[in-house]
Amino acid sequence: MADCGSEEVAVIGNTDITDEESQDNKNNMMAEGSCLLRKMEISVAEAEKRTGKNAVNMQETYTVYLIETRPADSVTEGHNPVPDSLWRRYSEFELLRNYLLVTYPFIVIPPLPEKRAEFVWHKLSADNMDPDFVERRRIGLENFLLRVASHPVLSSDKIFFLFLTEENGWKEAVFETGFLAKSDSRLKALNATFRVKNPDKRFSELKHYSDELQSVTSQLLRVRARVADRLYGVYKVHGNYGRVFSEWSAIEKEMGDGLQSAGHHMDAYAASVDDILEEEEHYADQLKEYLFYAEAVKAVCRKHELLQYELETASQDLASKKQQQEELAAGTVRTFSFKGMTSKLFGQETPEQREAKLKVLEEQIKEGEVTVTEKTLECEEFVKNAWKDIERFKEQKDHDLREALMSYAVMQISMCKKGIQVWTNAKECFSKM
Repeated sequence: MADCGSEEVAVIGNTDITDEESQDNKNNMMAEGSCLLRKMEISVAEAEKRTGKNAVNMQETYTVYLIETRPADSVTEGHNPVPDSLWRRYSEFELLRNYLLVTYPFIVIPPLPEKRAEFVWHKLSADNMDPDFVERRRIGLENFLLRVASHPVLSSDKIFFLFLTEENGWKEAVFETGFLAKSDSRLKALNATFRVKNPDKRFSELKHYSDELQSVTSQLLRVRARVADRLYGVYKVHGNYGRVFSEWSAIEKEMGDGLQSAGHHMDAYAASVDDILEEEEHYADQLKEYLFYAEAVKAVCRKHELLQYELETASQDLASKKQQQEELAAGTVRTFSFKGMTSKLFGQETPEQREAKLKVLEEQIKEGEVTVTEKTLECEEFVKNAWKDIERFKEQKDHDLREALMSYAVMQISMCKKGIQVWTNAKECFSKM
């Protein structure tokens, strides 16, 4: 049976940016090679809430994001020109990504930030209009653009460039590409998954890896949310120390000042948890990116299954036509075949009828051979390009997740040191009483 490819490749494995790290990420991405970021600086500068009417003439409130671009060489030369800017809705980012998914099925397309908050701890709002959530999504959208603009293939796409630079007309340009007609239906992909007879072991392992990555990251995010809930409680309960020390200081003369000072330290410690957990959300968003990246990897695997299934179907059809040709030429028919039954019922075909059928079969076989050749080449080309991008993604994932986890550990260490400092200060207050 035909197979899609035969190259040996390793299997997978990344994270992302906070607002303060934005410039560092741009510099790192520019170092990847020839890409749009060598020519253009890209940022999502701000978000704005607006009100308008939707497609069914109903009033709605939505958020738009300001994309700013400027020539990169003007920045390196010390100039600071006014950037070109335009506003985009989240749905427009979705349209761009859907176009990229269909147009480049062999690429692990960078994911968008979540549309609604998931894996949140109880004090965090899940409202998609909440200012804190909108700000995190703004950072995520900028990161998405930087990912695409730094990709060696995606960064050259004309539609992507129009998305960044043209206020109007870019949607029309998207639909003119006919990408919707090229998209594979979910049912078609599911059918290929269950009916393909010789799945490529490497893609099967990759798909399994993606499932495991999705499972692990979702578990990690749930654990972090539970830890954040408990951490919030631990910090806030220190405020009770502050209240009690303050009340106690009112009835003491010698010890009063020390107790009052210790209470102030406890109050400050309790209040600091809000900033700490807000910073934590940036690291959670980096993990979420790879939760969504796992689905993008599976999309590449599903496309390969579909191509492999189409190749197998074409090969089976060609083999069937060749067998019919052999039987017809030899005047023999397979036992229990439909043709054998009709021959017994209606008699043998005339030589002229057999000759006409042979000619038809010859044409069908030629067409079938062309189809199999085309499907084989398409499959091999897909495998070659897909594994190249998967290797690129693997390096990106390993680097990003390592950096994110290390930064998270550093933040936790810093938080613990601040807790030690608070109690050290309290100890000094007590010693002076």
